[in-house]
Amino acid sequence: MPPPAAASPPAATPRCPSLPPCCDGDGSFLPEPPSAAAPPGDGVSRRTFLGAGSAGVALVSSRGANPAAAATDADGEATENGAPVRFTLNGEQRSETLDPRVTLVDLLRERHGLTGTKKGCDHGACGSCTVHIQRPGDEAPTRQLSCLTFAATLDGAKVTTIEGLPAAVGAKGEVLHPLQEAFLRCDAYQCGYCTPGQIMSAAALLKEDPAGGGHAGSREMVREWMSGNLCRCGAYPNIVSAVRQTAGEEPEEDPSAAVVILSSGDAQTSGES
Repeated sequence: MPPPAAASPPAATPRCPSLPPCCDGDGSFLPEPPSAAAPPGDGVSRRTFLGAGSAGVALVSSRGANPAAAATDADGEATENGAPVRFTLNGEQRSETLDPRVTLVDLLRERHGLTGTKKGCDHGACGSCTVHIQRPGDEAPTRQLSCLTFAATLDGAKVTTIEGLPAAVGAKGEVLHPLQEAFLRCDAYQCGYCTPGQIMSAAALLKEDPAGGGHAGSREMVREWMSGNLCRCGAYPNIVSAVRQTAGEEPEEDPSAAVVILSSGDAQTSGES
């Protein structure tokens, strides 16, 4: 019987091909080479950089956090956050220092408490902030969007809001503007949020293009020239009626009296008993 063959030496364990280059054959991590270490120096760390940046942002924010509340100095001169502006608001002279960033709608509502001017979209798309402005050199006031008007540009201007509209036509006390009376008579509102802007826009519409007969000659014309004022409640038919009644183009009556009601097959108007 032949002698048993000599045992062969064990084969070397191959390196695991799935291990990353930073690992040894047994899976342990190799020490980081000296060349990969951070170079010595006096560079600013990430934590220090971010801390300094945050402090700078906080300082800038604190210096102009509330532009609408910028203070007026005793002499009316320009301060760090604004410039002196003199204008007429609903017939009263105003002199104050305004931050250039303040819009007219914010000035009216936050500083003067004239909240009849509504802040709707704040992007000039809904018309609820409409006011009348007459700048130096203008022949007559024009309707403008106060959310897109910087208050600092109104030096020498005359501004009329919904609160001052009756007085602008000579009304005194609790007497309403004819348009306001027409809106009540025609039920030309529902929630009422857009109503001040609608009335201000309509009041300007009635005075525009007097040589051409105005912009209330037809219902289509009123809708076209009032298209910048949105009413999400959908009171447009009665708004048009109120405008045309004020212009004398339609008789003064409640437009709902002409609404036909069908009951038991009979048609009758809501104004009939």
